[in-house]
Amino acid sequence: MSNSVIEQLTQRRSVRAFTGDPVRVDHLTAILRATQQAPSSINGQQTSLVVIRDPERISQVAEIAGGQPQVAGADVVVVFVIDFNRTAEAAKIAGTQQVVERSAEGIVTGAVDAGIALATFQAAANALGYGTTPIGGIRRNPTALIELLGLPARTYPVVAATLGVPDSAKLAQVKPRVSLESYALSERYDEAKVAEGVAAYDEVLRTWWDSQGLTQMGTYSHDTAKTYSTVYFPTIAATLRSQGFEFADEA
Repeated sequence: MSNSVIEQLTQRRSVRAFTGDPVRVDHLTAILRATQQAPSSINGQQTSLVVIRDPERISQVAEIAGGQPQVAGADVVVVFVIDFNRTAEAAKIAGTQQVVERSAEGIVTGAVDAGIALATFQAAANALGYGTTPIGGIRRNPTALIELLGLPARTYPVVAATLGVPDSAKLAQVKPRVSLESYALSERYDEAKVAEGVAAYDEVLRTWWDSQGLTQMGTYSHDTAKTYSTVYFPTIAATLRSQGFEFADEA
């Protein structure tokens, strides 16, 4: 099957090197408008974007994210913010008291909506020839980012994305994934298929890394086990609470 949208999505890759050429203003506006059209729970639109183009502020975000050169080299950095401050304003007009941010459902809803917006942003950017990379590292120091962006209560910076003109000479190859059969499971969750997929993917990814000349890279099992054996961003709960969020079932 030949389809330009499917081809674009299946060829998606993280772009970590940019030419330094600017993102056109009209293109950036089009990307942001497309992102804004992404669905959100109950049409609450509880996601806001903070769009950063100032090189000094981009450098500050890069430092907050752990000194990432891929962030520092981007022309634009967009921070995706869970924003129940917006819906609280709607509650004021309606004369009610908002409590959703003090629930687990609120946190999940906000994160899901931000993720949908991020995926839409990436697809729109790629359609216009730009490269992006999601940056979860902004959660390394949420307090610093909240201060930098002036985020009020009931908001939280959950992820960011870089945006720029890709350096074609340094463009990464499309990374393979676990088998479709162990990813898209028929009718119900199948633990055996998932386990089989993990074991097979260890070999697939090892072969792929070696073909790129990156023999120092680990296997899927090694790298995920190393990362997920610790809580690598240990201040998320504390900073969520400081922003007015609670992970509870009753407000």
